Amino acid sequence: MKPYITVLKTGIAEQSIERSRFIGHAIPAKSVSECEEFFERINKEHRQATHNVPAYVLGESFQLQWAGDDGEPRGTAGAPIVHMLVKEGISDVAVVVTRYFGGIKLGTGGLVRAYTSTAKLALVSAGLGRVSEKLIMDFEIEYPDYNRLKAAAGNMYIIEETEFTENVTVRLACEPESRDKVLEELSAVCRNLLFQSEKTEKVIVPWERNGFVSGAER
Repeated sequence: MKPYITVLKTGIAEQSIERSRFIGHAIPAKSVSECEEFFERINKEHRQATHNVPAYVLGESFQLQWAGDDGEPRGTAGAPIVHMLVKEGISDVAVVVTRYFGGIKLGTGGLVRAYTSTAKLALVSAGLGRVSEKLIMDFEIEYPDYNRLKAAAGNMYIIEETEFTENVTVRLACEPESRDKVLEELSAVCRNLLFQSEKTEKVIVPWERNGFVSGAER
């Protein structure tokens, strides 16, 4: 799996541009139905708004993408938000940018900048996380091997859990692509190594990129 960025929680942000009020809303989402329920909720909450522009990107390969313009000129609102999300590597997210028109037209370029910058502010408010995978492996080793295994940890793998009974049960975590090298190292430091199980899990680590944040502020 190629790592990607997602949002950690619900985010809301607001800015005024040429007397128009723009409100960005962002949530983590895993399915189209979640996105549609979110869009419906925002439409009800802001039923008096001039526009509620929806967009989503779903899947670790950005395979599901959709946006609407809700009355804005075609291609000036929803599509630029989706383009920004994909360009920034952000997925599993639904966004709505609400606009209360202030009487001054922004033009095509102005609308694109207003909608994308408001969406970025909402994403920053929601917090960003980097999604990747880790491989979890469980082993049983003898007590004399434990200190050697512990001393070798930290480079290619970390020890997540240990259970001390007749022998030592150890749970290790590493990057999936390092699996074979980790097994080689474990075989070298442990005289008796009994493999029990392995599984892959997704992990999300808080993430921030200055260029993205400053881009949201412009």
